[in-house]
Amino acid sequence: MPRNTIDVAVVGGGVAGLTLAIGLTRAGLRCRVYEQAAEFREIGAGVQLSPNSTRLLHRLGAAEPLDAIAVKPAGVVARHWATGALLRSTPLGRMCEEMYGAPFYCVHRAELHAVLRGLVPPGTVRLGTRCVGVTDHPDGAGMRFADGSAETADVVVGADGICSVVREALESDTPRFSGKSAYRGLIPADRLPGSSTEAQVRLWLGPDRHLVHYPVSRGRWISFAAITPAADSRAETWTTPGRARDLRTAYEGWHSDVQEFFAAAGAVTRWALHDRAPIGRWHRGRITLVGDAAHPMLPFGAQGASQAIEDAAALTACLRGAGPGREQITSALRRYGEVRRARTGDVQRMVQEKSRTHHYFDGAEQRERDRTSHQREGLRQREWLYGYEAEAAVLR
Repeated sequence: MPRNTIDVAVVGGGVAGLTLAIGLTRAGLRCRVYEQAAEFREIGAGVQLSPNSTRLLHRLGAAEPLDAIAVKPAGVVARHWATGALLRSTPLGRMCEEMYGAPFYCVHRAELHAVLRGLVPPGTVRLGTRCVGVTDHPDGAGMRFADGSAETADVVVGADGICSVVREALESDTPRFSGKSAYRGLIPADRLPGSSTEAQVRLWLGPDRHLVHYPVSRGRWISFAAITPAADSRAETWTTPGRARDLRTAYEGWHSDVQEFFAAAGAVTRWALHDRAPIGRWHRGRITLVGDAAHPMLPFGAQGASQAIEDAAALTACLRGAGPGREQITSALRRYGEVRRARTGDVQRMVQEKSRTHHYFDGAEQRERDRTSHQREGLRQREWLYGYEAEAAVLR
């Protein structure tokens, strides 16, 4: 008897892959996740989630576990690198939640991942399964694995990050180096004077560099990312060791609060920042992409994870009403690509703008940025970003 349920294979068990698996299974579709790691480990540092993604996670049942682990910052505060002068302040907290129907969270990435794992039905994720190639054929999409095995599905989704194997079936390109690197780390909050005051996302903007830090894990830790110029393009990874003294040297001459902050830092990681050019095609037959596999972003807009979550919601909405026939699937994937290409293009342009404006030297451009920032960075001015409904966009 003909079946009417789509069988979806997701390559990659990160934020994008797990969110997609939760959405698909809740929509009644069959889903398997293939993750190359033999076990999930606590890696990474902090991540910011804005209302355009948190309302989607809440609909998937994540509201209570996220509230238990995350911090809801009162606002975003930006300061001048040398004087400490306030450049702008954007309220978040209750005002953001009331305006956009969902909170802004700061969360430890490992804790977010654990929340998502807890919502995935048992048996969905297969660990230690590294995909080495995918192919589209008339009856489905095939996957080859490093151990020599192979499997097929109605749809294969690449959620395997910036160095995606699945992307190679759609586009022949490589990651591009930004000329910048990021030092990341976690500092116990009790090491930092004033850390018990109002929770905020704090930005320090200066020549060729910026620092962002915020509380995670219910305020027990302060997560930071410090962006600096870099001459090399070493492979991107969360776990490349960095040296705290190099970080302090890179920020010599900055405000004393920045110096005191870095003096409290212990172990840090460092990785070269890459992205990719916008992908030309979002699907080939029954193969498509979500998250960093589709649109890796530089970390200047705090939207990497949120856009991955939007992808998952949009793809679920596209596949929910489709049957397993090739024509129905390709039509659904085509619609998904149309919607997400436009949206992620807008977000990428915002990220590229911030990659310039965050790092102005003192002068006319910097003064104009600070004078007009309220016109771009106010809470209401973020309606296009925070108010976006990924599921509704598919149906329009």
